[in-house]
Amino acid sequence: MAAAGEVHDPIAALRIANYRLFGAGFICSSTGLQMLSTAVAWEVWERTHDPLELGYIGLARALPVVLVALPAGHLADLHDRRRIVAITQAAFALTAALLAVASAMHAPMWCFYLLLVMSGTVRAFNGPSRAGLLPLLVPESVFGNAVTFNSGIFQTAAILGPLAAGYIIGLTGLTWLAYAACAVGCSVLSVTILFVKPHAAQRATGSMTFASMLAGMGHLWRERTILGAILLDLLAVLFGGATALLPLYADEVLHVGPEGLGWLRAAPFIGALGVAGLIALRPIRQAGAALLWSVAGFGVCMVVFGLSTSMVLSMTALAVSGALDNVSVVVRHVLVQMRTPNQLRGRVGAVNSMFIECSNELGGFESGLVARIFGPVFSVVSGGIGTLLVVGAIAWGFPQLRRLGKLSQVDQNPTP
Repeated sequence: MAAAGEVHDPIAALRIANYRLFGAGFICSSTGLQMLSTAVAWEVWERTHDPLELGYIGLARALPVVLVALPAGHLADLHDRRRIVAITQAAFALTAALLAVASAMHAPMWCFYLLLVMSGTVRAFNGPSRAGLLPLLVPESVFGNAVTFNSGIFQTAAILGPLAAGYIIGLTGLTWLAYAACAVGCSVLSVTILFVKPHAAQRATGSMTFASMLAGMGHLWRERTILGAILLDLLAVLFGGATALLPLYADEVLHVGPEGLGWLRAAPFIGALGVAGLIALRPIRQAGAALLWSVAGFGVCMVVFGLSTSMVLSMTALAVSGALDNVSVVVRHVLVQMRTPNQLRGRVGAVNSMFIECSNELGGFESGLVARIFGPVFSVVSGGIGTLLVVGAIAWGFPQLRRLGKLSQVDQNPTP
């Protein structure tokens, strides 16, 4: 925690060589993966015109994470996280290259879903190691700033990636080019991560047992503030996310094609990037209240987007939703990392990854299924209303989350 009267340094993380090296690789990898996600969504929609097929994309990505996240998290606590990140980034590059081949050869749809399962498996191992590595790259006093910059890097990539993929597909009609670009971006991080020098920290010891893999869940159950924040994100995005249906909206509702899809996918991150800059300059003071109100606002934005038939209004609703969602991302990430001892960060990160995948990807499957039965408007609008109900339930069930104050005052040495 900063001493009284100390001047806040908004670029503290960028002054550290470790973080600059990590961040340079991270933006290349994230941009590529965002291009891949946009290209897959458009290709599946263009070939099937079935919202449930869009839902299957989320299902293929989420199930591997749910199945292997716990052993993946324990592996991150037992072994060198830097090497695990390098290996998994190389595996991302291989998966993207195989998708490029499948797209160029117009392979059957099951090939795409199989490769997405492979990608989901890689994500299960990559996420906990990458998240658990970040606190070892900067001093504890700078970690909150590093999280904010990491979020900003991700938002930048999530703007550039969809726009690049949309225009590449729109101009050339060749989806495989976006997959090939992803392979290059992921390869960059697989190399740069080997040159960072993490701080020495206590690692987990012992063998990998079922009980040891569940230690992350046990820690979350004891840390009720973290649990409340993660549950809020899980349920809000599970019901309120509309990302899976964006190809349908771009094609049949807004009539803007793959270029428009790129803008729709980028819109939430345009808003989020602006908020990341504000948080870097003015850290969040009442984190609990900010978290709850931001998620409620996200739900309202989803209702507006679901009802909109105007590209301008849809873009605005998505941009505001992204700005509000980024508040949740920063608060949750700081809580998870700073209230978790290093020897548990991999396993807690794995549980967090499970929750994120369930909300984002299984939420996409839920959206596709409901859209096929009741139509896309009902799917998105009912999800936004569901998000508002979730906020009320979490605010009532987790009073310690409501009372959460400055993130800089989060206990950095919790009891294991």
